[in-house]
Amino acid sequence: MEYEISGENGFADVEVQLDTNEQIVAEPGAMISYTPGIQMSTDTGGGGLLDSAKRAALGGESLFMNTFTAQQPGTVTLAPPAPGAVQDRFLNNQTMYAQSGAFLAAEPNVEVDTEFQGASKFFRSGSTFLLKLSGTGHVFFDSYGEMERVELEQGEQFNVDSDHVVAFDSTVQYTTNRVGGMKSRAFGDEGKVQQFAGPGVVWYQNRDFESLAEKIAEELPGGGGGDDDGGDVGVSDFL
Repeated sequence: MEYEISGENGFADVEVQLDTNEQIVAEPGAMISYTPGIQMSTDTGGGGLLDSAKRAALGGESLFMNTFTAQQPGTVTLAPPAPGAVQDRFLNNQTMYAQSGAFLAAEPNVEVDTEFQGASKFFRSGSTFLLKLSGTGHVFFDSYGEMERVELEQGEQFNVDSDHVVAFDSTVQYTTNRVGGMKSRAFGDEGKVQQFAGPGVVWYQNRDFESLAEKIAEELPGGGGGDDDGGDVGVSDFL
């Protein structure tokens, strides 16, 4: 399987070139186009209905997946639902973790599961689960906004706001910390920070959808940004 990631200024897509009998498994709604000779089927994406339901309920992913199978050489073009970047990671019997909703597509030998993060909660939105991607094959994942890649050496540390984390290798250790003191938390508009320690790679995004949703909610009637006495609008209306 070969691929090409294209698109600039936060509007990326990936064109996957499949040889005969090769497959790519993608999130529903990710497909832009495919050539004749590519067959699409919809199923639970491996692991059975119960595993798929757990992934959907806990990891924020779809209950079903679309599998594209090449009856003859052809291409499938995929894109994320929101403006952002797409990156690839080849797993060689390895594991990586990603935030809820970051998974775009993968080869069929990659298992998509969820893993509990602990009671501290990784993200400001309250999610306590990460997507666990493991096996052998290419994984494509996406961000909201541009995505940066940081490769950490053994023991090297790097801090990222929790809501800007996209993915990281399983070899990377992390701890969740609060930013500053009580005053900073109350007025500094910062939340939790992940302190990563290498070896391994961390990917992060330069925007986060939660903040955008809060900004929009403030400007809508009842959202706290105007004088309209309409019904209340909250972040949950956008998530």
